[in-house]
Amino acid sequence: MNHTSSAKGLIVVTGAGQRVGLHCATALLQQGYQLLVSYRKMTSGIAALQQAGAHCVAADFSQLASMAEFIDALAPYPAIRAIIHNASSWQADLPVPQAVTAPALHDQLQQDAAIFDAMQHIHARAPYLLNRALLPKLLASTTGADIIHLTDFVASVGSSKHQAYAASKAALENLTLSLARQLAPDVKVNAIAPALLMFNEGDDAAYRQKALAKSLMAVAPGPDEVLQSIVYLLNSEYITGRVLALDGGRHLKLP
Repeated sequence: MNHTSSAKGLIVVTGAGQRVGLHCATALLQQGYQLLVSYRKMTSGIAALQQAGAHCVAADFSQLASMAEFIDALAPYPAIRAIIHNASSWQADLPVPQAVTAPALHDQLQQDAAIFDAMQHIHARAPYLLNRALLPKLLASTTGADIIHLTDFVASVGSSKHQAYAASKAALENLTLSLARQLAPDVKVNAIAPALLMFNEGDDAAYRQKALAKSLMAVAPGPDEVLQSIVYLLNSEYITGRVLALDGGRHLKLP
């Protein structure tokens, strides 16, 4: 592995195996940045990134030992230009039972806690720990430094069926504010909060129509909206502590 630094520096992207993370990692590599990315399972996208020159590291950020191995993979690199926290999981809350008997209560609490903890681990704890561990390398960058958190529209409005998920993304937005205060002026810290960007292959026409109707723009713009926002933040010398909303005006789509 060649660790000689490029003029544009090293960008770390978590969760680059598919969809938004893969699109952004591929484009940033093509723009001349070095890339080190994490992935949970091997995909054709990760294979393509490796072939194109990215350093790809398997990591499970719910496990501290795996996180430590990911951090160790960065040892040969003297500096980091930016960390983009894209790793995510979208777990729904379990249905609330009508009545809970004493023998079932422990099981319900355990199942609910598992979902809540999983969401906090991937969306809040992992970025918190990685940012702290990698801060010396960010501060060593001579071309500026950025931390960019990928959050979600629901962090500001809540979610009836994904409460644990929404709460964890809200925690990440709050970490954005705290880190921006702590690290200025050396490191800019911002968040990007998308609503609908792209559909899954299995989404039917009725679902797509309903989802598109939630925003003023009524489109699914695709992952390039996130990439352009990342590039905008990387090029800025002044923006920090902000949440950049990519929601098609959804906050104004009032009843």
